[in-house]
Amino acid sequence: MTALDAKAGLWCRRYHPAPQAANRLICFPHAGGSASFYFPVSAQLSPGTDVVAVQYPGRQDRRSEPCIDDIRQLADELYPVLRPLADRPLTFFGHSMGAVIAFEVARRFERDGEGPVHLFASGRRAPSRYREDEDVHTRDDDGILAEIRSLNGTDAQVFADDEIMRMVLPALRSDYKAVETYRSEPGAVLRCPITVLTGDADPKTSMDEARDWQAHTSGAFDLKVFQGGHFYLGSRPGEVLKVLSVHLDALAAKA
Repeated sequence: MTALDAKAGLWCRRYHPAPQAANRLICFPHAGGSASFYFPVSAQLSPGTDVVAVQYPGRQDRRSEPCIDDIRQLADELYPVLRPLADRPLTFFGHSMGAVIAFEVARRFERDGEGPVHLFASGRRAPSRYREDEDVHTRDDDGILAEIRSLNGTDAQVFADDEIMRMVLPALRSDYKAVETYRSEPGAVLRCPITVLTGDADPKTSMDEARDWQAHTSGAFDLKVFQGGHFYLGSRPGEVLKVLSVHLDALAAKA
């Protein structure tokens, strides 16, 4: 198993280390999310796959650190941390904001001649698609919380806990600024295949916006549609894990 240095230890979480795994899955959380979101994924896929979940600054055990409100800066910080983990085939999975961070990190890998073998982009429109009317990061605290409630991605009990909300609001505002102000470099294309996963009732991603990911790869492209909204994967974990498992098992068979 690749050892993590002190800096990598800040950014990466291994909940179920798998030192003998033939491949590695890097998971990138959504806006306001944390590495622990992927704990169930790690539990299900270990020990066949070494699952590494990214922890952004400004939340949980990194809440004393300043948040980063720029997607490219996040990718710049993450790339040198994740590069040593490429000693075995890498697969990237990112949900929502995590999908575009994964895309930008993959671009940096490929720029230097490496790269993931596959990118799974979940719950996010193509990097070249954006909406001018998105302004969540400029709203007051109540406005941000209203947005989060509308997406049904957070346990209702969390909203009733003032202390928890005071802790997570700075990260939410920063993350929304990062993803709402993000603009992909024109013509940005990966060599690796891309599979897009989306909910059929996601207000943040239309089918056309999801399909437009195809323009961002010179490799194979696939689109998987699940029943549900922006956080469809919360109610369809088995279906999502099956998609990942088919890919990861095929990788292991080639090892």
